[in-house]
Amino acid sequence: MINSQECAFVVVDVQGKLAQVMDRSDDLHSCLLKLIKGLQLFDIPTLWLEQLPDKLGHTTPVLYEQLIQSSDPIAKQHFSGWHCNEFQTRLKDTKRQRVILAGIEAHVCVYQTCSDLIDNGFDVHLVVDAMSSRTADNKAIGIEMMQNKGAKITNMESLLFELQHQAEGERFRQLIKMIK
Repeated sequence: MINSQECAFVVVDVQGKLAQVMDRSDDLHSCLLKLIKGLQLFDIPTLWLEQLPDKLGHTTPVLYEQLIQSSDPIAKQHFSGWHCNEFQTRLKDTKRQRVILAGIEAHVCVYQTCSDLIDNGFDVHLVVDAMSSRTADNKAIGIEMMQNKGAKITNMESLLFELQHQAEGERFRQLIKMIK
């Protein structure tokens, strides 16, 4: 079981026009927004990446408004976030070895980031309903490749309730309200 004291959250490249042409883009954005808000209830450190933001645009406004409450975006040039020194530094500063991973595209930037995280000793948990690619097939292939590397599969609701552990308290009430 995962707990909030041992994990960090990484959102990969949900930005610009590309985010709008993802398979099931509306569902992706809805799930990501719930996931971001839910993980903020647990005070989980959040890092978010933007691939060439000056060319591809910034994170989708609705997600940006929520993410900026936790941290600033990290611009990158490589497909994998690991090759960005600022990302490595900020992730290592969290002193957490488990990474909750979401974003786009599952078969490129998310996959390469996941692969590098695993190769560097991190335990990666993929929130599969909070990631996408331009096609459903590419998303499925990306998830399979990451799972073959050792990533664990979860979804937004399962993850949030696993972190919560019990069906009581104010945070539980907020989670129920947010998810419905």
